[in-house]
Amino acid sequence: MSEVVKIATRESYGNALKELGAEYPNLVVLDADLAAATKTGVFKKAFPDRHIDCGIAECNMIGIAAGLATTGLIPFASSFAMFAAGRAYEQVRNSVGYPHLNVKIGATHAGITVGEDGATHQCNEDLALMRTIPGMVVMCPSDDIEAKACVRAAIEYEGPVYIRFGRAAVPVINDRPDYKFEIGKGSVVREGKDVTIVATGICVDSALTAAEMLKADGIDAEVINICTIKPLDEDIILKSAKKTGKVVTVEEHSVIGGLGSAVCDVLSEKLPTPVKKLGMQDIFGESGSAAALVEKYKLDGKGVYADVKEFLK
Repeated sequence: MSEVVKIATRESYGNALKELGAEYPNLVVLDADLAAATKTGVFKKAFPDRHIDCGIAECNMIGIAAGLATTGLIPFASSFAMFAAGRAYEQVRNSVGYPHLNVKIGATHAGITVGEDGATHQCNEDLALMRTIPGMVVMCPSDDIEAKACVRAAIEYEGPVYIRFGRAAVPVINDRPDYKFEIGKGSVVREGKDVTIVATGICVDSALTAAEMLKADGIDAEVINICTIKPLDEDIILKSAKKTGKVVTVEEHSVIGGLGSAVCDVLSEKLPTPVKKLGMQDIFGESGSAAALVEKYKLDGKGVYADVKEFLK
């Protein structure tokens, strides 16, 4: 059995920017004194004249990105999710969202897998914050392949985009010939008939693991990968929910305002269905290794399996 390849999506972000920098001479990258951590340093090394270190001034960075966008450049503003979505929310809303400028925000180190940095840096609210901004595209890739596809799609899309990347290395799960990415489209990564598990980001791998464990119990779970939280692929969710009659959402994010809420919005309006939302249950994270925290908050395969089993009783 071949060893599972693991790559952090923040690594994918830096590598994608470098690759696309050669294709798009109007691509510029901004960072808030975190180029080594966000991996935009990879782009900086290749294109030093198109990388701007804004210092520890995230709000100012967003304003600069907005200004650059008005000149025809494609700016990627990069920082930790806690700072990009949290500290700079007002600037993202008013300077990028309101005028609908072509600014891309690369937010790394999101969720509890930031680990030892602790609760203050574990942003579990960013998807909710960005979803509320009119016209903002919100994406959360599940692995290296999807992360790179997101960056390319963001460049090709005209308008504001928020992409969430992680600190910890995660398994590559989309390494298949038929994989293709499109903004606003989800994918069925495992077909089933008894329950639908809708997952995003690192939790797609957890959902697949849980589905295999459920199979041993005679439960046939369908797993849907939702990379684009907004606009949401309503059709794929409605089709699956109609087939299975029960839905579980899984995200490394608060159950308030993220993927679970987006799915519930659709189902409550168009196809009332029992839903269980798995994620951070209105609590902050804590310091600890990424693996220990994912296990404690039941976002690993074993935890998802246990919660789905309980839900189906």
